[in-house]
Amino acid sequence: MMSNVYGIDLGTCNLKVYNKQSDQIVKEKDTIAIINKNQMYAFGDDAYAMYEKAPESIKVSFPIVSGVIADYNNIQTMIGSFLEKYTKSGLKGSEYIIAVPTDITEVEKKAFFDLFYKSQYKPKSVLLCDKPIADAIGLGLDVNEPTGIMVVDMGADTTEISVISLGGLVLSNLLHFGGNRMDESIINYLKRNFNLVIGQKTAMQLKEHLGCAMPDAEGSMEIVGLDVVSGLPIQMEVTADTVYNAIKENLNSLCNAIKMILEKIPPELAKDIIASGIYLTGGGSKIEKLDDLFKELTNIRVNTCEDPDECVARGLSLVVKDSKFKHLAYSMKTKVFK
Repeated sequence: MMSNVYGIDLGTCNLKVYNKQSDQIVKEKDTIAIINKNQMYAFGDDAYAMYEKAPESIKVSFPIVSGVIADYNNIQTMIGSFLEKYTKSGLKGSEYIIAVPTDITEVEKKAFFDLFYKSQYKPKSVLLCDKPIADAIGLGLDVNEPTGIMVVDMGADTTEISVISLGGLVLSNLLHFGGNRMDESIINYLKRNFNLVIGQKTAMQLKEHLGCAMPDAEGSMEIVGLDVVSGLPIQMEVTADTVYNAIKENLNSLCNAIKMILEKIPPELAKDIIASGIYLTGGGSKIEKLDDLFKELTNIRVNTCEDPDECVARGLSLVVKDSKFKHLAYSMKTKVFK
């Protein structure tokens, strides 16, 4: 029986896995719930449902922080359970291609590599692929061409701004900023201006339903939080304008980072990017009118896509299936010592 191949994107918020056998991408929250200090109680969406609701005996955590592995043992337990849940055949002897951020240390990359290379499944091979490269492939672009491609990938904890040409990275900047920072800004803004304390989940819902990158947004949402003064639960209506005011400084920081990258681009590649536009991906890019904000800032067309949070996984699926992209995945050993 032929071995299977998996393309894996370990995000801070979501875990996405492409299964060559079923030719499908499955996605769950990158969350694990631990009981009795070392026993897994739940993982994925089930564990996320317990977040901010679990008793002290159950610890709910995110093993990936700022795009890198923060809790090696828990992520190893979780990824094994995740693969077993969605795989009909055995996992032993399979091939694994893992998407990794670019601006991280070799030690941090090796943690991704060892997660599968030293696992109980005895893989046939383990390869790494730079996330921006997989992102661009997932957008349907041929990264092997001598054409400049600019990709802005907004994740939960990080935003990666990259310029790609000839299958490699010309420029890349990994910002420790993403959707979670916006959630924190919403929490702080409501506490400071309305004496209302809300949880991370409620802040995320406000961002997803009312978040807009331009000041002309409309709409409102009823939420429940704790009154700072009385300490009692209260219901309050939050408007889209309030959410915009909470996150606008975060958006300005992101705009400044994009401008800095554009200023460093070689002229010939800049010409390509003017022609093709900037590509916006990642779960954080779902904020309404974010593309309009970037276009207003740069005077460059901004391209979006459907299911932007699955873009890297789609790219990995093509690295797995299409021979012209296979050379873009590399072994950790050859990467370190070549």
